[in-house]
Amino acid sequence: MAEYKAIHGTLVEHKTSDPKAEGMAGGSWSTGGALNRGNSVFIVGAGTTNTAAIAAGGNVGGPPYTDVTNTESYNGSSWTEVADLNTARNSSSGTPSAPYTSALYHGGGPVGITSNESWDGSSWTETGDLNTARTNHMGAGASNTSAITAGGETTPRPPAQSANAETWDGSSWTEVGNINDTRRHAPGLGTATAALLVGGDNDPGLSDAVEEWNGSSWTEIAEINTARAYTMAVGTTTEGLIAGGRTPPKTAVTESWNGSSWTEIADLATARAGFTGAGVATSNLFAGGETATAYTTATEEFNTAGATDTLQNDGQVFYRSDTGDMKVTLQQFGAGAWSSGGNLNTSRGEISGSAGIQTAGLVFGGTTSTYLAITEQYDGSSWTEVADLNTARGTIGGAGTYTAAIAAGGAAVPTYYNNTETWNGSSWTEVANLNNARGYLVGAGQGTVTASLVFGGHAPPQAYTESWDGSAWTEVGDLNQARRALAGAGNQTAALAAGGYTPSAAANNTEIWDGSSWTEVNNLNVARDEVAGAGSSTAALASGGNTPPNTVESWDGTNWTEVAELSSARNYAGSAGTQTAAFVAGDSPHTSSSANATEEWNIPSSISNLTITD
Repeated sequence: MAEYKAIHGTLVEHKTSDPKAEGMAGGSWSTGGALNRGNSVFIVGAGTTNTAAIAAGGNVGGPPYTDVTNTESYNGSSWTEVADLNTARNSSSGTPSAPYTSALYHGGGPVGITSNESWDGSSWTETGDLNTARTNHMGAGASNTSAITAGGETTPRPPAQSANAETWDGSSWTEVGNINDTRRHAPGLGTATAALLVGGDNDPGLSDAVEEWNGSSWTEIAEINTARAYTMAVGTTTEGLIAGGRTPPKTAVTESWNGSSWTEIADLATARAGFTGAGVATSNLFAGGETATAYTTATEEFNTAGATDTLQNDGQVFYRSDTGDMKVTLQQFGAGAWSSGGNLNTSRGEISGSAGIQTAGLVFGGTTSTYLAITEQYDGSSWTEVADLNTARGTIGGAGTYTAAIAAGGAAVPTYYNNTETWNGSSWTEVANLNNARGYLVGAGQGTVTASLVFGGHAPPQAYTESWDGSAWTEVGDLNQARRALAGAGNQTAALAAGGYTPSAAANNTEIWDGSSWTEVNNLNVARDEVAGAGSSTAALASGGNTPPNTVESWDGTNWTEVAELSSARNYAGSAGTQTAAFVAGDSPHTSSSANATEEWNIPSSISNLTITD
């Protein structure tokens, strides 16, 4: 019998703990020491790690509740009482990611105050007051000499919410630009010149909105996945973390921020709200708060993989010598789903001219009541109009990226074009023509401006395939089934053609190109034309079409499987990306409600350590 080492080139490793994912995705929670105070909620903390932090104020008991001045210091394993605040209060804010020895504590309840105290590592000192008395407001800052606060409540029940923001320079608070969305119970993270305000309660409901402060103004950016209030956040505007809160009910959901998007990662062990937090995104703690049934003194510590940890490697097999389990690390995929993206600036259909990926896409040409030369670039959230094609037309064969694409053929019925244009990121240039003028053709979208393939077309339905070498088109092996308005995917040497309209009917035929010829393989489940394609010859997506217009099918290299439908019926839309992350934009006819809409397709994935069983 062959040994595993002989087959795979390595011995099965013996481990006493599972490998961890790299970065925030591999972070995990562990139990820390309990707070000394009982039933404490609405406390404020500070620290740059989970081994040196403070937690101050809050309230205990209740109802009725008692505000306290207690301050506790954490050393990585236990909390110790240290010097008290000067003013007892709850629902205050501070600087959760500032150093343990240089923190602020300002505002608070129960009625809203202006008091501001500075911590130097051993004692609290009253210093310059806030301009606006408030409670349940956000706070962020780098130290006790540089901080920002915003929002919150400015009066007791019923509360009046504030959009006001102030910054602290070490001696006084100065009013600055207001937040866009007035709210309370929203945490903050970052510094006085680069901060985030996350979620909260904007009455009458919870908010998922996130606003970024750049030192002069607030801008709304990517939303959190779970709207919530009474939560806690730590970190910076490029690497942050938010956990827990009230949705309602209490939640344990944790999300990480990478500077552009929020991702759900490992949950807290205990769902809670109104708790304290301290640290940075990769090393922090959350303590105290209110659970679903009681108040808690529990502390949870978050850590990402460290220098001595083994990182996960897809396909890695290992033996847990402490438990006797044989395990394997595998990437697992969830169910795909469609979500709304940014609208095109110009509603249109017949924009098979597409290139790029979901977060960096390009569509060009198309039609409304007239044929268009308009080109738009997509950044994953919004479309921007850029330089026009030289020749207005629709149903173009496209390929490439959003900075280097090719547009071949197309139609402005009754005219069919052989024009070819290349895109350099800022303008289109006419180059050598196709050998066969036609519209309703498609390109292998993962091709390049020096190596592309286009196939099919009209009029009438055609089987032509042409290959581009960067300077000229060459006719190569024809499709087995002449057709127009088909889906295309892949590249110059490995492409896929699916569906379309034959001389007499919609097709479900699928063909694979190997660089020299087409071979018929397993058909689409639903015959249709005017369908949008994305992906490769072994992993593709066919979306929408003429009948029915919501259907989406996924190709695994052997078979097509129907997956989640588009939310808007559409045909002859533009599409680009991969089987796991694509976009579909526009619709024909151009008068439909989805003619400027973009939908984004995503299949979530995660890497897990799985036990091998019989």
